[in-house]
Amino acid sequence: MPDCPECVAKKKKAIFAKQAASGETEIPVESEMPVEGEFPMKFDISTKHFICKKCGLYATREQISDIKDRLNRRESTREDRQYDYLDWWQKSKKDKQQR
Repeated sequence: MPDCPECVAKKKKAIFAKQAASGETEIPVESEMPVEGEFPMKFDISTKHFICKKCGLYATREQISDIKDRLNRRESTREDRQYDYLDWWQKSKKDKQQR
């Protein structure tokens, strides 16, 4: 059974907020992080949907996968955009030299 991505994300966010408030800069201890099976979801056979017993999330397997991807996606920073621009610029120069 998959874990509820919403509940796992909320717990991780709370751990990182607690860590930021205390001024710690290290990675949280593994014992604090949510473990697999901590937020199980019940499978409804008739509708083929998973239901979270804690938050009430009602989703198909594909929707759960999409939620996990969305929650795990990192925000684009200025450095990322600068790197992408540099990469684009260098590729365009190489293309010009080959022609």
